[in-house]
Amino acid sequence: MKRKRVIIMGAAGRDFHNFNCCFRNNESFRVVAFTATQIPYISGRRYPAVLAGSLYPAGIPIYPEEQLLELIRRLKAEQIVFAYSDVSHENLMHKASTVLASGADFCLLGPDATMLKSRLPVISVCAIRTGCGKSQVVRYLCDILREKGIRPMVVRHPMPYGNLSEQAVERFADVGDLDRFHCTIEEREEYEHLLEHGATVYAGVDYHRILRQIEKEAAVIIWDGGNNDLPFFRPDLEIVVVDPLRPGHETAWYPGEVNLRRADLLVINKVNAVEPSVVSALMNTVHNVNPAAKLVRTASEITVEDGERIRGKNVLVIEDGPTITHGSMPSGAGLAAAIRYGAAAVIDPRPWVQGSLRDVYNAFPHIGPVLPALGYSSVQVADLAATVAAVPCDLVLAATPIDLKRLFETTRPVLRVSYDIAEESDLPLKSAVLAFLAGLGRS
Repeated sequence: MKRKRVIIMGAAGRDFHNFNCCFRNNESFRVVAFTATQIPYISGRRYPAVLAGSLYPAGIPIYPEEQLLELIRRLKAEQIVFAYSDVSHENLMHKASTVLASGADFCLLGPDATMLKSRLPVISVCAIRTGCGKSQVVRYLCDILREKGIRPMVVRHPMPYGNLSEQAVERFADVGDLDRFHCTIEEREEYEHLLEHGATVYAGVDYHRILRQIEKEAAVIIWDGGNNDLPFFRPDLEIVVVDPLRPGHETAWYPGEVNLRRADLLVINKVNAVEPSVVSALMNTVHNVNPAAKLVRTASEITVEDGERIRGKNVLVIEDGPTITHGSMPSGAGLAAAIRYGAAAVIDPRPWVQGSLRDVYNAFPHIGPVLPALGYSSVQVADLAATVAAVPCDLVLAATPIDLKRLFETTRPVLRVSYDIAEESDLPLKSAVLAFLAGLGRS
């Protein structure tokens, strides 16, 4: 039987999961390549044979997405499977049109094909865009579980940017594991803050194996989504976070709109950052799209320990990387903290940016006067450290969830910016989670 020749378009995460779920042992298809985008340094590798299975004894090559049309022609690809997130509907259809014009099929795999069923209860936290506040909600859930005597166990959306063979299953129990698995800054941003909240975190490449392992030690699984992707595990309670700072994005980005339409519980976060009329309009929009979902409003509260040191100072603001780059936000909590605490000036780092970080500002011209915390390689971490050293400022405001001082030393004073959700007085989000736990007999 002739096997249909497939290329999977990805960004080192959803693409590998889709392969594992639908193609790994499927003799009807032959995956001839992956393409990679969004994240630097992830092409030029191979999806290794140890993960790809017996049908792929040599593994599968990974190419830059820019080569897609040439690959379709050279590899005689018949079907292109799109498998990454945080893409506008317009951009997605431009990609589809390009593929279709080449003669190949363009395919999206749905939730039923790619969600794994657990024997344990699963709470998922996803969003309509990168940077809505998923991390804040996940931390809040961890605290709720700990109050009920349940050890938080979190499974994070994949971020396998290193040696894929060594990243099939990763278990993080303390910050030492971040070094053991050679985590990038981007991985640390997603894992470190959860470890500080007493959670054990799983991530990796092979989520079938991850699920089997976590089921041996968890009571409840929290799925912590990446970007605005769909959960890999089938949720029993599906929480989706919506951002009023980007009104209209909730129905204009893929697969964020899918999340919106699937949600059991919609969290309108950052309500303290916009006018009430914006929140009201957004609540009407999401209710019209998903009238069955429960709507909850939360504030995103920013704090800085010893924040009065900011007043009257010239500051360099470092923000969470993905939110500021492909998340389309010009700035985040760091700039908000600088304004709140009365900084004399926020120093735009562009004139002093070093090495590979120059390319970031060219690729994302929407970035405001802030420095995204990017470190997808040791070279990029060194460029970040050199940029911090070069910017003439009195102190650094670091709004990334990690302690940068664990990665490099700086002579600049560094103040960490924290941000957590705050509920309305009747605690609707906590009440909904407690009701879910009560239904499991864990009240």
